[in-house]
Amino acid sequence: MSIDPALAALLEYVEAELGFVTSHYNTSYLDRRVSSRMRRTGCDTYEEYLELLQADPEEGTALLESLSINVTGFFRNPDVWAGIRDVLATLSETNETIHVWSAACADGREPYSLSMLAHDDDAIDESAIHILATDISEPALETARERTYTESRTVDLGDQLDFLESYEEYVDHDPETRTYRVARSVANLVTFERHDLISGELKSGFDLVICRNLFIYIDNEYKQSILETLGRSLRPNGYLVIGKAETIPPKLKSAFEVEDGRLRIYRRGADSGNQEVESPSHK
Repeated sequence: MSIDPALAALLEYVEAELGFVTSHYNTSYLDRRVSSRMRRTGCDTYEEYLELLQADPEEGTALLESLSINVTGFFRNPDVWAGIRDVLATLSETNETIHVWSAACADGREPYSLSMLAHDDDAIDESAIHILATDISEPALETARERTYTESRTVDLGDQLDFLESYEEYVDHDPETRTYRVARSVANLVTFERHDLISGELKSGFDLVICRNLFIYIDNEYKQSILETLGRSLRPNGYLVIGKAETIPPKLKSAFEVEDGRLRIYRRGADSGNQEVESPSHK
C-alpha cells in the first residue's frame, strides 16, 4: 500500500533514532498508534509531530510504549489453554526439565497463567518448569514483576481466572481495591527479561514457545523470518503455539508438524536444523 511521505519520514526517524523496527509492522497499525499520540499531544500533521519527537525525549518514550503490543489476559482463549495443558503434561512424562519461552508476554499474565497451570495439574511437574518471559516494553515488564493487576469496568479478571477451579490458591483478590496479586510461588517459576523479538539475540533450547497474537500486527514480508527465529529456538520435537487467527507461512510448513491445527499448536520436526542446542539459562 502507498504511504504518506510525511508518515514515512516519521517512521524512518522512529526506526533510526528510537530503535523500534517500524519496517516490520503493518503500516495501518503504526498509523493508528502514531495518530493516537498526535491527538493526545495536539499535533495536526505528521511533520508537526516529528518536530515534537525530535525536541522531546519523553514523547519518544511515550510513542515507543504506544507502539508496543500489550493486549493480553489470563488464560486467553481457554480452549488453547486446554491444549497447552496437554502439551505440558506430555513434556512432563519425558523431560526432567521443561524450558518454556513466553515471547512478547506483555504485562506477564500469559507466563503467570503457564505457572498457575503447572501448579494446578497433577500431571505436570511444576518443579521441572522454567519459564522465560520476554517483551520489548520495559513498563509492561515492570507491571509483570509487580504481579498486581487491577480490574476495570471492561475487564473481569475473575472471569479470566475461572479457567482454574480454585484460582484463589494462586492469586490474592482484594475486592475493595479490585486488585489481584499473583502469589510468590507462581512468580518463582518465571524470569522476566527485555527482548526485541525482531532484532534481539537468538535464543535456543526451549521445549515450548508461545508467541500469540503478535503476527497479526507484523507485515507479511517479515512474518516468515520471525517464525524461523522462533523455530530455531525450539529443541527438535519442541512445541510452538501461535494465535488462533495466525498461520504458518507455506514455505515454513515443512519445518513444523501440526499437533492441533484448530488451536495452532505445532511441533518442530525432529530433524529440523539437525543441530545440538544448549539449555537456556534462567535466574
